[in-house]
Amino acid sequence: MLRVRNLSFGYTEKPILRNLSFSIQKGENVSIIGASGSGKSTLLQSIYGLHHVDGRIFWDDKQLLGPNFNLVPGEEFMKYLTQDFDLMPPLTVAENIGKHLSNMYPRKKQQRVSELLELVEMQKFAKVKAKFLSGGQQQRVALARVLAKPPEVLLLDEPFSHIDHFRKNKLRRNLFSYLKKNNITVIIATHDSTDALSYADTTLAMKAGRIIAKGSPEQLYKNPKNAYVASLFGEVNELPADQFIPDVDRRKKLVIYPHEIKLSEDIGFEGVVTNSFFRGSHYLTEAQVGKEFLLFEHPEALKIGSIVSLDIPEELFTKRLR
Repeated sequence: MLRVRNLSFGYTEKPILRNLSFSIQKGENVSIIGASGSGKSTLLQSIYGLHHVDGRIFWDDKQLLGPNFNLVPGEEFMKYLTQDFDLMPPLTVAENIGKHLSNMYPRKKQQRVSELLELVEMQKFAKVKAKFLSGGQQQRVALARVLAKPPEVLLLDEPFSHIDHFRKNKLRRNLFSYLKKNNITVIIATHDSTDALSYADTTLAMKAGRIIAKGSPEQLYKNPKNAYVASLFGEVNELPADQFIPDVDRRKKLVIYPHEIKLSEDIGFEGVVTNSFFRGSHYLTEAQVGKEFLLFEHPEALKIGSIVSLDIPEELFTKRLR
């Protein structure tokens, strides 16, 4: 188990991480989401041992110490994939992946490299030097390299940010299935809601150096603490509650996802369509209701200027009142 207790850190007097405490079970996949500057990358760096922090970090019963105690940062059982990949440009893809594997058993080494090349779909580039690869290809090689010697704990900082969308989906499925099968503890800092929703066991939402929400992806998505947490998963409406609910505190807000608002044949909230955006499976439509603009999903494009009647399920009036 990884345990973080009362962790704080700042490069100057202004803290970047503020009194963080949480635990992660062995083999668990934890996603950390938050706006840029919320402290996600700094948290990964602190766990890895790149910063001398206030507070304590444990892996089982062993306390993990920072650069004030370790000449070489990091632990043998832990790997950290940064956003700059750190490949050796003159070496081939296969050589980069197998760089830290023993040469005493060449057949075993070759087999391991081939296995990882297949995992990240880079078999055709095995003999290509890293300096000739695209950013996305380099990122896939870097992913394979950190797995060459399987770690107990893997820290991933935006690991799919340079990879083409059509390839990213399959790679994520393959990678996270591999990590779960091998019981590798994963902490991934990400802006991508797919990483946070589809593959994580637990999600931590960060803002201004604090963990403001923690739970399963389903819990955080269905019951977001506020509009900020909801917005980390995609588009969201934050609407003044008194416009939709009588006799409610004027300071209260309704946090509603676009897919939860439907057109109604009955008398609902009347709005005027102001825009429509094609999203493949649906149109994300903007409408003005009173002084407010809201987004809802509809299977067809609606004419700009048309008047629509919108329905928000009543159970959300209390469930999403913030």
